Amino acid sequence: MAFAAAEDDGDGPAPRRAGRAAAWGAGLLLAGVSTVLGFRVADSDGRTPVPQLLAFLPWLLVPAAAGLLMALLGRWRLGMLWGVLVLGLIAWYVQPYGTTDAPRGPAVAELRVLTSNVEFGQGTRGLLDAVRAERPDLLFVEECDHGCAALLRAELPRADYPYRAAFDATGAEGSVILAKVPLKSAPGIDATLGMPGAVADVRGRPVRVQLAHPMPPMPREVGLWRSELRSIRDYAAAGDGRPTIVAGDFNATQDHAAFRSVLDTGLRDAARLAGSSRAPSWPAAAPAPLGAQIDHVLATPDFSARDARFLDIGDTDHRALAVTLTLHEPVTER
Repeated sequence: MAFAAAEDDGDGPAPRRAGRAAAWGAGLLLAGVSTVLGFRVADSDGRTPVPQLLAFLPWLLVPAAAGLLMALLGRWRLGMLWGVLVLGLIAWYVQPYGTTDAPRGPAVAELRVLTSNVEFGQGTRGLLDAVRAERPDLLFVEECDHGCAALLRAELPRADYPYRAAFDATGAEGSVILAKVPLKSAPGIDATLGMPGAVADVRGRPVRVQLAHPMPPMPREVGLWRSELRSIRDYAAAGDGRPTIVAGDFNATQDHAAFRSVLDTGLRDAARLAGSSRAPSWPAAAPAPLGAQIDHVLATPDFSARDARFLDIGDTDHRALAVTLTLHEPVTER
């Protein structure tokens, strides 16, 4: 790759060296950003470190802008065009993914849904406070170990949450769905971490509910992460349009092709429907708007969504997500 800084009459060796250094710096920054962006354009998650970096795709605007600035300082015209193109593509992909058309049928029922990864049970106390404040009808809890499950039983009145579907286990494998509405048993998704499922009775309408918690895309486990998101996609596709809610820690954002494939089955992201498509949920220690939205509530198009809120509950690296879903009657085409 060749870099050339423009020279004006009177430029000395030092300014020329500084210009070349700026051009080289611009090239290195823009090449790195373009590599990650190229996988987004190609609708692929690639290999480590691409999936990990794609989670923070909006923040690639920072090195891209720095690259453009350095190209300007180095008077490198090709680099200036390159930087503008990269910034434009990132801005394009920052736009929310998927459709947002509202259901046309009359409302049947409202469901307040809350999902929270409590990080090996550590955030359970804070989750209990959030449950009391939000009063969800459906509660999805990831990384709920035996201690977490016992605390939920002890602190949440059975009269309020009489229905339960759970994968009882230690550490990150444990997960539980608690509900105010009746639940019928249903097969969950077979995965490394517990992903229980059920069928909820919502005013006589069966609604498939599924907790999502695929493995994160760790450097040596990207294939497993992709495979478990594919299992979630297969579950969603098997619904054949029946009302479905899938909620939990997906360890993926809309910038991951594996997650977009889940949305492409017809599920829609409730946070996006409610106007919070880029609100971060992880890591909770990072001040907003830093971070990535990897915790989601997805629903079929017969649900509308409002009042999405990401909640700091403490003692966990995730923010909880609470959102109100409204189930609508299907419209019969004449």
